[in-house]
Amino acid sequence: MSGHSKWKNIMHKKEKTDAQRASVFTKIGKEIAIAVKEGGPDPNANSRLRDLIAKAKDNNVPNDNIDRAIKKASAADAAVYEEIAYEGYGPSGVAVIVETATDNRNRTAAEVRHFFDKYGGNLGQTGCVGYLFTEKGVIVIENDGSLDEDRLMEEALEAGAEDFSSEEELYEIYTEPSDLGAVREALEAKGYRIVSADKDKIPSNYITLESDDDIKNMNLLLEKLEENDDVQNVFHNWENCD
Repeated sequence: MSGHSKWKNIMHKKEKTDAQRASVFTKIGKEIAIAVKEGGPDPNANSRLRDLIAKAKDNNVPNDNIDRAIKKASAADAAVYEEIAYEGYGPSGVAVIVETATDNRNRTAAEVRHFFDKYGGNLGQTGCVGYLFTEKGVIVIENDGSLDEDRLMEEALEAGAEDFSSEEELYEIYTEPSDLGAVREALEAKGYRIVSADKDKIPSNYITLESDDDIKNMNLLLEKLEENDDVQNVFHNWENCD
């Protein structure tokens, strides 16, 4: 299984600006709010919340911020967020899925549509590109030369992983979405340092953009979507996105 482009340059993106960190905190805070509403504030009894706490720590969210987000979500007057996925096409037919968490679906829909229209794409109907992607759990471990690759692969598979990929600077471990937390916890218990563990949508094929205008517009489309506070994740099948 080839790794999704989302992770290709993760090792080069460790240093984030204050604005980027604040955006990450905001997005994870919304996810935590949804998880608490669905399954309660106890991570021991709420596997989604437990996974999100681990994700927050992977992104260097302070414990105090995590605790505040859980308490805020548990309050009677807590904001209610709705999860909505949009599907569409970027320049030259690149498939794009945008996952959002919003308290105002009209605002979010208008903003997402605006970005697609402005940067050479178009928003489509639900299901128009979803069939091109398969959801998987993806665990990323840094390949710094100190790990025994065969041992890591064996222990990952024993923990319940489905597949294993070795990149130049990282290892990618694939799981069923429901097994992500258990595999991550098993590897952490064996002393492996997890760079990231999250659910991803793996495309069945990729598109390469040829023109400079298409490449520029695709970069701008992704940038504007990812900067939007309502947007949680953006998945696509553009091959050359570094």
